[in-house]
Amino acid sequence: MIVTLQASRSTGEARVAAAELYDDIGAGYSLGRRTDPRWMTAILAALGNARSIADVGAGTGSYEPDDRTVLAIEPSTEMIRQRQPTAAPAVRAVAEALPVRDHAVDAALAVLTVHHWTDWRHGLAELRRIAPRQVVLAYDTNRHTEFWLVREYIPEIADLELSRPSANDIANELSADSITPLPLPWDFTDGVFPAYWRRPATYLDPRVRRTCSALAQTDPSAVDRGLRRLRADLDNGRWHERHQDLLDLEQWDAGFRLIISRT
Repeated sequence: MIVTLQASRSTGEARVAAAELYDDIGAGYSLGRRTDPRWMTAILAALGNARSIADVGAGTGSYEPDDRTVLAIEPSTEMIRQRQPTAAPAVRAVAEALPVRDHAVDAALAVLTVHHWTDWRHGLAELRRIAPRQVVLAYDTNRHTEFWLVREYIPEIADLELSRPSANDIANELSADSITPLPLPWDFTDGVFPAYWRRPATYLDPRVRRTCSALAQTDPSAVDRGLRRLRADLDNGRWHERHQDLLDLEQWDAGFRLIISRT
């Protein structure tokens, strides 16, 4: 179910920007970005006893509970199209102008979306307006710039990451009650940008890269150049020599943080 709401000029422009990004890179998103049950467990715990939830920047609905009332809010038609027929109803709107009454839901959920918002502070204010509990999954942008794929192969990604709000920025804006690290297991099933930290060859698959905004939004020539070096280092064994320490880890802290705020 898709509901489209009329927006003001400013919010309309924000929606166009957000929608264009994921209408472009979102094709096949539901195949590469699959729910990881370990993160789902943490998100459900963060939602507590909330029975009604607004999932803002909902995408395909990967982390929406199926035993509660959920309203999905998403600007991209392409992303909404990939939602399952049994998924919660979706409204086309942006975080900066949520079509929800004040205090209308028990919790506002925002999973890996704040860094895409045109005015992220305004969007967070909207989360606080509509719900007494805000649950936001974000990441430490500095930690992402230290990821081996960025540091050694595609350093151009660092500029993009550092232009985005970091987890601590978001937590401070929300006056967060708690910040919980969510490490990435080596066999993580949701294809977030650093998900393949122990499976480097996966980044050579264009279908995987397409669902990672950090790669999709970086100069294609820089990405191609870096991936050629990665392929060569995998072929000659240099990557494995350089990162032997990672191969013994079951999980790695890529900077993902689950932020809970109660207002």
